[in-house]
Amino acid sequence: MARHGKKYLASKAKIDRLKKYALDEGLETVVSTSYAKFDESVDAAVALGVDPKKADQNIRGSVVLPHGTGKVPRVLAIAKGEKAKEAEEAGADYVGAEDMIAKIQEGWLEFDKVVATPDTMGIVGRVAKILGPRGLMPNAKTGTVTFELAKVIKEIKLGKVDFRVDKGGVVHLSIGRVSFGVPKLKDNLIAVIDTLQKMKPSTSKGTYLKAISLATTMGPGVKVNTLEIK
Repeated sequence: MARHGKKYLASKAKIDRLKKYALDEGLETVVSTSYAKFDESVDAAVALGVDPKKADQNIRGSVVLPHGTGKVPRVLAIAKGEKAKEAEEAGADYVGAEDMIAKIQEGWLEFDKVVATPDTMGIVGRVAKILGPRGLMPNAKTGTVTFELAKVIKEIKLGKVDFRVDKGGVVHLSIGRVSFGVPKLKDNLIAVIDTLQKMKPSTSKGTYLKAISLATTMGPGVKVNTLEIK
């Protein structure tokens, strides 16, 4: 069994493990548990009442966080001609087609997001086994396969994040950094919950928003009362 250090245990002692905190109090508690020397990420785990094995309940999408994630992602755009120019003007860090695919095949992965136009997906497929396991494969459901490159690239730079429910019915994603403070973290979390609520499948029965847990990169989890933010 892994043993936690004194700082972690001190942070854990600040949390009532049996309590479901009100949203503001929960966020304040999470921020107070931060003890690392770096600006820790604040992560949310949202348990949904869905069965991911069913195609219509396999929740997948994206959300633009009002205050971003605290990191400006490096964007690779796979496009040709005028669309390549559009991607460059929109702020893509790397733009290309076959040349970029060749670099990826050689081991280059110096980017955080990949967007592609539909007509280039044939060549993108060559590196699907490289990008897929890393969560970098462009996908129409998350808006990263599109001819509207300028719009999508700008959204990504501003704080658009992708999410997908795991096998246990849980969505994991970052809602910002400890330095954001409670108001900004709250705005970001509410944006996430609103997006998930709009994606509720008609076939999902019972409680949809089952549980929410928040934690810093190094800290323990804090349970939030879902009834307050439904």
